[in-house]
Amino acid sequence: MKNEQQIQPECGCETVHEEIVSQVQGKLLSKETYIDLATLFKLFGDATRIQLLHALEQHEMCVCDLAALLGVTKSAISHQLKSLRIARLVKYRRDGQNVFYSLADDHVQKILDLGYEHLSE
Repeated sequence: MKNEQQIQPECGCETVHEEIVSQVQGKLLSKETYIDLATLFKLFGDATRIQLLHALEQHEMCVCDLAALLGVTKSAISHQLKSLRIARLVKYRRDGQNVFYSLADDHVQKILDLGYEHLSE
């Protein structure tokens, strides 16, 4: 016997609720906005990038530090950081020849924190 979470309820309704559809349609964003949002969320779909973001949530770090922490090559870290930087999820600052990365803003931390909170429910 299937538990309740596995059973998908089916709608037996054949009537379109025009007022609701119209109301929601007026609040939808452009297709381009949804594509941009999906692209942003795809960046959160990689465990290495999530680890990087979580590490940078704790403290700003350079590529060498992040590579040692995660046990991957500096090249792999740089590649991931480039994607995160282009998406404005991380930022960097130069200190002489060193480059230190950190989260771009509080929004990134909030997205991560909401994800962790959701998992713990």
